Amino acid sequence: MLEFIENRIAPIFSLKRVMDGLGLPDMEDGSTIPLGDEKEVVISIDSYTVKPLFFPGGNIGSLAACGSINDVAVMGAIPLAILDAIVVEEGFEVERLQEILESMERVLREERVALIGGDFKVVPKGELDGVVISTVSVGIVERRNLLRADQIKPGDKIIVSGTVGDHGATILAAQEGISVAGNLKSDVAPVTKFVRRALEIGGVRAAKDPTRGGLAMTLNDFASSSKLTIIVEEERIPIREEVSSYCEMLGIDPLSLANEGMVVMAVDPERADAIVDALREKGAREASIIGEVRKGRPGFVLMKTIAGGLRLIERPAGEIVPRIC
Repeated sequence: MLEFIENRIAPIFSLKRVMDGLGLPDMEDGSTIPLGDEKEVVISIDSYTVKPLFFPGGNIGSLAACGSINDVAVMGAIPLAILDAIVVEEGFEVERLQEILESMERVLREERVALIGGDFKVVPKGELDGVVISTVSVGIVERRNLLRADQIKPGDKIIVSGTVGDHGATILAAQEGISVAGNLKSDVAPVTKFVRRALEIGGVRAAKDPTRGGLAMTLNDFASSSKLTIIVEEERIPIREEVSSYCEMLGIDPLSLANEGMVVMAVDPERADAIVDALREKGAREASIIGEVRKGRPGFVLMKTIAGGLRLIERPAGEIVPRIC
């Protein structure tokens, strides 16, 4: 997907940013429009096509609301509003659609994010599988708080706010009709409170919510943008036992599975421990330092395995779980 965007889509367009704001070439979770010297508007867009529409821990409505909020929050911005475009297949049950919309409303109300407009369409039966939701999210960030991966420095620590692969494993199990022992469910939730608390402490260089492509994709994005090497330790990466067992059974790397309520941050090493403690106080009980950034081969991500070796973590190829978000 990334190669297709870089090679087939981006070259077509000549205007790719507004003034000196972030734009298409930066490949961040959001783009920005400068507002004078001190603030910028952060804008992000996404489409949600998850299957099944309802899954343990949430549904396409809560997923769309949380995903939209998170894409703006990880840029360091305060989310303010979203717009949505909902396309529904003819014959879809009104009661189920209302449940989806109410789940969106709960998230937006709790996060104090306004739905300020949108679009609604119905297409003939058979031309769409259920429901597709697209959203545009808008926030405001002080320029000094703008988070971007090219700000990462050697020595920075890599922090995750929660366990890895929860959403991806849940969707995969639901698609396969497999019942997994334990409490396997999506982690879909806003990450705003975690990012804001980390910013209060200071020293945050970059942040991303590891959705499509999971932790592996996020770490590669960090390494590529910063032109540095990232080394993580396998034993420090928090993974639920049920996720680990399920992935081992299917031969899937949990590092490539999506999360929808977890944030990955690169932070100043002197602030890392304080940020982890603060995240845990905010409810991120599994928050951990999993590695660090070093000079070396630009764009490489390595993992120290439990066995003592080194493993290269590459960008995931293909689509491990179809229609995951």
